[in-house]
Amino acid sequence: MITAIQPPRATGAPLAIPDSIENTGIRRSVLEDLALKTIYVEGEVSVRVLADRMGLGFAVAEDLFQRLRKRKMCDVSALDGLVPRITPNGQGAARAQELLAANQYVGPAPVALEDYVHRVREQSVGLVEVGAADVDRAFEQLVLSQDLRKQLGIAILAARSIVLYGPSGTGKTAIAEHIPDVYQGGVWIPHAVEHDSQIITVYDPTVHRRIERDVPQDSDRRWVLCERPRVTVGGELTIEMLDLQFNPASGVYVAPLQMKANNGVLIVDDFGRQRIPPEALLNRWIVPLDRKIDFLTLRGGKKFEMPFDCLVVFSTNLDAAGVFSLNPEASALNDDAFLRRIPNKIRLDYVSVDEFREIFRRVCILFNVPYDAEIVDRLATYLCTDLRQQLRPCYARDLVQQVCWEAQFEKRPPVLDWPTVTRACSTYFLSSGSIA
Repeated sequence: MITAIQPPRATGAPLAIPDSIENTGIRRSVLEDLALKTIYVEGEVSVRVLADRMGLGFAVAEDLFQRLRKRKMCDVSALDGLVPRITPNGQGAARAQELLAANQYVGPAPVALEDYVHRVREQSVGLVEVGAADVDRAFEQLVLSQDLRKQLGIAILAARSIVLYGPSGTGKTAIAEHIPDVYQGGVWIPHAVEHDSQIITVYDPTVHRRIERDVPQDSDRRWVLCERPRVTVGGELTIEMLDLQFNPASGVYVAPLQMKANNGVLIVDDFGRQRIPPEALLNRWIVPLDRKIDFLTLRGGKKFEMPFDCLVVFSTNLDAAGVFSLNPEASALNDDAFLRRIPNKIRLDYVSVDEFREIFRRVCILFNVPYDAEIVDRLATYLCTDLRQQLRPCYARDLVQQVCWEAQFEKRPPVLDWPTVTRACSTYFLSSGSIA
């Protein structure tokens, strides 16, 4: 196979559009089949539109058309100026139906696996320089100590796996969701990858945030310029989601979560509450977390190597869930191999009164509730003394929401006074003082 490996370039820089079938890196037969399916699905299409649908240059689409015409698979039905309009003939329609029965993929041409691997390594999260200013910008909406910001910054710069652990309500999920904001610039995500004549779809608009800016017309449109991926999965995670998912109806593979997250961040929220045991997940990733490569399996059992270039962030209430413990004798994962592959373990704890006050102030601004420092100080004392609660960051948002709901019910503006706050606490906490 001839592969179009391009020299290194700045992340997000335009990719040159291939000027020939050979420079696409894809076998001619694969492109011809895709072109024939596209013509058949469209019914009638100009060479220019065929190029647009396949994300290829006009010269490549013209070459494909001429080859299909030589094979007597299509005819010229009309001319748009000097550009022919194409329709499938009887033989072409029959062949297109056979192809669609085996593989229904019609869209931008795939990129070769070798090109994809090259691009992922070129855009690696491990090559990103992360500094204090990047961390401050990413977490400016959160109240975090400088020590914690530094700890997070070092872990992100290392581009190794991170586990955020500690009591519930201490901001683990919020911090995990802001980690991708540290990165700036765009990366290229392919619509699809081809390997061994199999199509694997990669670009997913539900997880990939397309950068809405003009891409040069001569850019390779098989790739989409996106922000660095941020893929989040919680309790719905199953072991099947970590391998290629074959759709028998379409005959196309869908990339697993970690492949969609390449060059970005993969957040495993509520680790330990998945439908698979944590040991099974870590066993599946014990090699990828260490060597940054994964192995995926096609139908029939054929395996191939795939980059595992994502920062994996595990967020969990570890001690309470019984998933993990810093005490080896109490650990459910008492295995040094697992611990070594998660080198950055960051504990998030309860907050101080000053931090609680600042969090409450910001939440009040967010919900348009007049802030009263005296009420918040009194609330902090009430929580710690009367309700015997540690101060958790989540209390500010949760209690202010209760205040807003009461005001909405009574058709009045929200107000932060003591009777309203105590009613919010009585609704939010159990009588024993534990969280509802």
